[in-house]
Amino acid sequence: MKRAEKFFAVFAKILGILSITFLFLLVCFVLFNVCARYFFHYGNVALQELEWHFFACMFLFGMSYTLQQDAHVRVDVIYDSLSPRKKAYINIFGVIFFLLPFALLIVCISPDFVIEAYESGETSADPGGLAYRWIIKSTIPICFGFLIISAIGFIVQNINALIQIKKAGFAEFFVNSQNSAKGV
Repeated sequence: MKRAEKFFAVFAKILGILSITFLFLLVCFVLFNVCARYFFHYGNVALQELEWHFFACMFLFGMSYTLQQDAHVRVDVIYDSLSPRKKAYINIFGVIFFLLPFALLIVCISPDFVIEAYESGETSADPGGLAYRWIIKSTIPICFGFLIISAIGFIVQNINALIQIKKAGFAEFFVNSQNSAKGV
């Protein structure tokens, strides 16, 4: 199980690097657009739309990494006071009954929008905007597929945490564990 956890962690880390790359590109394009607009009176609709595409990619690729790092949003008022064992069970339950069904729904429904955009040759409605709208739309089912893979990894990570809690005992788990349920 530790090997599987490591594989999923590397997979999510690669997606995190992609997300950071899109963030860097987003910052560069925003900086360029602002400087071009205010210093050179130059505006380009396609470049402005590209900023939104980079933002979408940053977010979509970052979902899997955020889940693997256990940095996703949750109600911490109750969760923080729970034991690591209960946290691991809540994480597993939440992924199986909430995250996976939603991600599977998106993966099943969204390809139709991608296909429709491709077949119709959908482009930006703005003059001078980007063509090939299907490319950005295709990141939705792809990244939610990646999220499903990361969700499975998150389940494995929490199962490993439960195994470690059972083996090592509760007190030692707090001292030297790197698993998800420790500090979540």
